[in-house]
Amino acid sequence: MRIEIGIPTYRRPRKLAELLAALPSRIAEAADFGEIGVIVVDNDPEGSAETVVEQFPASFVRYAREPRPGIAAARNRALDEASGADLLAFIDDDERPRAEWLSSLLRVWSKHQPAAVMGRVISVFEADVDPWVLATGVFRRRPRPTGSPVPVAAAGNLLLDLGQIRGLGVRFDETLGLAGGEDTLFSRQVVARGGVILWCNESETEDEVPVDRLTRQWALRRGFNGGNAKINVELRLTSSPTRRLAIRAGAVPAGFARVLAGGLSHLRGRLAGDLSRDARGLRTVYRGLGMVSAAVGHTHHEYRRH
Repeated sequence: MRIEIGIPTYRRPRKLAELLAALPSRIAEAADFGEIGVIVVDNDPEGSAETVVEQFPASFVRYAREPRPGIAAARNRALDEASGADLLAFIDDDERPRAEWLSSLLRVWSKHQPAAVMGRVISVFEADVDPWVLATGVFRRRPRPTGSPVPVAAAGNLLLDLGQIRGLGVRFDETLGLAGGEDTLFSRQVVARGGVILWCNESETEDEVPVDRLTRQWALRRGFNGGNAKINVELRLTSSPTRRLAIRAGAVPAGFARVLAGGLSHLRGRLAGDLSRDARGLRTVYRGLGMVSAAVGHTHHEYRRH
């Protein structure tokens, strides 16, 4: 088999270099599964990642520049660059693969041959974290038993069976490239069209969380973006104007219900000194506001470039 590792990147030269340096060991662990290569898709129009890639052998890693802005465009370019491969494993440029990362994904795929296999992403922090931020749950990703079907997947640690993905006609929606949720929509379309996504608990990557994402403001904005993306994904999953109208109409009361329930939980938690109820309640408020904003036609571009 031919297996590609796809790395979308945008102006993270140091972290990209560290990731590329870590991959040979992970590739060696999976060598029995087939020929393995690496594709770096640089989403910087100025090509800032090219000098990083040039430090590594051309037989190990290929470079492609995708000037269209947004992670969805970069992921689609990786799909195109891997057109001759059987499998494509996505890993983000700010992640580090732990031992057996790739081989664990491949073992699950080899046993069950699903359309995709999703592994764990574990947050590690560059600095001490405000306990309130941790209490929001924004960095919490629960483990599951290996082999469990999952209805939705993130693409930070995701193996794709390219034959099945092409057969299902699924690609990443580039209108969500700077908003987020493109991997949610992609994976839900895979499942909706008959594909199976399985969980692999042994496949682990570390997500290095920078200091600027350890603030209360960022955690709440993340909640807002999550609610906004949820409704925007629902709207894109249907082509029926009537169904879209119903989604918008339902999202408004559902969002305001979260605002009310979250606000009450936040207030009770604050009065009782319950950090979890306080933090999670306020995050729920922002998630509800994000849902309402999407219902009235707003797409929040969390990854807007300045």
